[in-house]
Amino acid sequence: MIYKQSSSTLKEEKYPLSKNANRSNIISVETPFDNATAKISIIIPTLNESKNIKATLASTQKSTNIEIIVVDGGSEDNTVDIAQSPGVKVIKSCKNRAYQMNTGAMNATGDILLFLHADTLLPANFDEMIRIGLQQPKTVAGAFSLRINAPQTGLRLVEWGVKFRSKWLQMPYGDQGIFITKKIFNDIGGFPELPIMEDFELIRNLKRLGKITLIPVPVITSPRRWLKKGVWQTTLINQIVIIAYFLGVSPKIIRSWYRGEKLIKH
Repeated sequence: MIYKQSSSTLKEEKYPLSKNANRSNIISVETPFDNATAKISIIIPTLNESKNIKATLASTQKSTNIEIIVVDGGSEDNTVDIAQSPGVKVIKSCKNRAYQMNTGAMNATGDILLFLHADTLLPANFDEMIRIGLQQPKTVAGAFSLRINAPQTGLRLVEWGVKFRSKWLQMPYGDQGIFITKKIFNDIGGFPELPIMEDFELIRNLKRLGKITLIPVPVITSPRRWLKKGVWQTTLINQIVIIAYFLGVSPKIIRSWYRGEKLIKH
């Protein structure tokens, strides 16, 4: 069954942390349910992902007490047709990944939310690892380690950098499968509906509340963006994007740079 979500005006400015989120004594990190058996809602935003969505959905199988929600942003291929498999709720939404993920969260019935990119595969027993991870003291959210599905040596260095950033800086990104209780997600106001950097801003907000746990078992993500632009150029662009964001450059402009490859001239 396909559901339609009406669009709303998407704000482009940075979203400040909500007043409640700034006051960590108000938002409790204690979960009001049994994490060992809690239902997990897997939310997958899609846009023209017909080449990847079948494998991603298959990686969610052999798990217990989950629901799968695909939120499509207007695909022009057959992504939606492929996603319409038994046990999968498909929602049609406007094109904006943050808005799509928030829409999925609004329609989720699970106590735990897992935000999964459409080109990323989950490891076996991911559901058990998530439930155990959220039982760790002072933990408010978590993510998996990252494996990029290509043999290039440079990508192994990227993976090492991701591990360092996630474990020691407490800053995993969206392609690592961010998971969080629905209560805390709602308390902080969900993803800021930015055209880019929504995962970065969400994690920054969560760090003020508690620990971001890192599961050492990796998800496996597509190498397409690294192979398209080159490993080192992609890494450099990512760092420039972060610097530009901190300097107050509009996320809309940053997105146009990122997608239009205007940051680096050959």
